[in-house]
Amino acid sequence: MSEDILTIAVVNFKPDAGQKIENLRRMKGFAAAASKRGADLILFPEMCLMGYDYYISQQITMEEKKESAETLDGNSAKTMAEISKKYGNYIVFGAAEYAEEKDCLYNSAFVTGPEGVIGTYRKIHPYDAENMWCEKGSEPFMFETPWGPVGIGICYDSYQFPELMRYYVSKGMRLYLNPTAEFEQVELAGSRESFLHYYSTLDYGVICNSIFIASANLVGYDMETYFAGGSCILGPKVTPFVENDVYCYGGSRDNRQETLELATIDLSLADRSLCKENKWAGEIDYRPHIYKKFE
Repeated sequence: MSEDILTIAVVNFKPDAGQKIENLRRMKGFAAAASKRGADLILFPEMCLMGYDYYISQQITMEEKKESAETLDGNSAKTMAEISKKYGNYIVFGAAEYAEEKDCLYNSAFVTGPEGVIGTYRKIHPYDAENMWCEKGSEPFMFETPWGPVGIGICYDSYQFPELMRYYVSKGMRLYLNPTAEFEQVELAGSRESFLHYYSTLDYGVICNSIFIASANLVGYDMETYFAGGSCILGPKVTPFVENDVYCYGGSRDNRQETLELATIDLSLADRSLCKENKWAGEIDYRPHIYKKFE
């Protein structure tokens, strides 16, 4: 039987564009600090290892981008795996992944655990200009933990494509991880208006799936883009119908500083009600076979 109580850390991280060694050094520091504070799982943002704009920039050649990208057996994954092994926890961080077998790049989330490097999730839905440099991933990715399976989606995956999250939920997931690079228009910096969908879509994911979601965002200026931070840990409320049905267990929706936020959560509150038998209907409410008829 899966355990229920775990401590999660999410990092508002400001990368130095193109400075992988320096970024990894600071990521290692955050991971060690979170581990010493009892984090069972540590989540970094999308593309935090080199920065987001580095790969969007057309001034940087594809060969340079491939050379700077990570592989599953590369130094960055090994470095984080050392921390995971030392403290017995899990670490997820975003980086461009070079796939030698296809000579291409993916926007990926690398995962390490107590036994070492676990694998990568390759973003299924690259956003807008990301398609200039990375291929589309084609496989969902869950990794096993003492708290049951944990699923990953990256940014655009989470906000516009609810099918991925629902698929994970149907497979038993109670915790969804969202490494993201959510930006805010410069002229509206400091205003919630240009950033509102980040929370509204994550809130919806919590409410409709009855799960917890941890989200880690880039923060501050990259090469050109201003990222809005707001890393947080969201989940169901014990007392419903008070303001809304989502509680922010850790982090802050308005935090635009580089910070480390922790929260201890009880996954027994994630009842995944749509994937459990409805006592009145005698079957579960989630019926994916119905939609397959329309393919």
